Amino acid sequence: MFKRMNRLAVELPIPEYGCANSAAAVQELLGGKFGEMSTLNNYLFQSFNFRQKKKLKPFYDLVASITAEEVGHVELVSTTVNLLLRNTTFDADPDCTPLQNGLNKRNTQHFIVSAQASLPVDSMGAPWTGNNVFTSGNLTLDLLHNFFLETGARTHKMRVYEMTDHPTAREMIGYLLVRGGTHMLAYAKAIEMITGADVTKMIPTPDVSNAKFDTARKFEAQGLNNVLYTWNDAGEYDGIRQIWKGTNPENNEPLKVIDGSPKGAPIPDLDDLPQEFAPGVNPDHFEWVAKKLMDQM
Repeated sequence: MFKRMNRLAVELPIPEYGCANSAAAVQELLGGKFGEMSTLNNYLFQSFNFRQKKKLKPFYDLVASITAEEVGHVELVSTTVNLLLRNTTFDADPDCTPLQNGLNKRNTQHFIVSAQASLPVDSMGAPWTGNNVFTSGNLTLDLLHNFFLETGARTHKMRVYEMTDHPTAREMIGYLLVRGGTHMLAYAKAIEMITGADVTKMIPTPDVSNAKFDTARKFEAQGLNNVLYTWNDAGEYDGIRQIWKGTNPENNEPLKVIDGSPKGAPIPDLDDLPQEFAPGVNPDHFEWVAKKLMDQM
């Protein structure tokens, strides 16, 4: 089972104005083939389907722990899309065409379908599909696929970073470059442990240093590229310590496992959008709902 925490993985700058076309590009990092919905669901189903969990516990613990972190990554990218759509329309009488700014944006569904919020789609609006999930049942093959998936995800993040200079998008991407690079290294170490093969000699990890990206450097300075979390306070996933050990080959700093989860940051509260009829509860209606809730206490 999973425990929900009302926190975001990292604090995001809340912009006065978003950028709808940047939001469309960032959608690839959410619902694209190499987006966070894919990393989450690949690892989720691999952890559900894992055979001989007791005998191969360190490898199961690794996949399961990274799965839990990926749930938060889906929320982080979704929140970024939401903030990038902030103040891209205006409140006015319907005849004044208050959603006119959405007419010529790359993803008009953001304005028609979701009331200026994230969708489970890629940057071209194609829905995410379960066909993106790879769960072969073969541990070595699944680990190799996961390493490849993280490599592709990292490449796409670097490209979107170069597409937009919006500070909210870049903050999120900088953080995920660091955490995704950590997951790449974790899967590489697991593959080497189970096969003896060093996949980083075939595909460097990372192929481009995080130091090249301004918003990634501060997260590396915090040591987030050397840490894996168990996402569990009962010691049930400590097996990852048998894999995540030694030093980081990029910086020679010691790798460490932290029980539990990162502290996180507050989740931004999205403003109402009367022009989108969202959430559709006006002040008078809110008072009526609040009174009904109080009467039932």
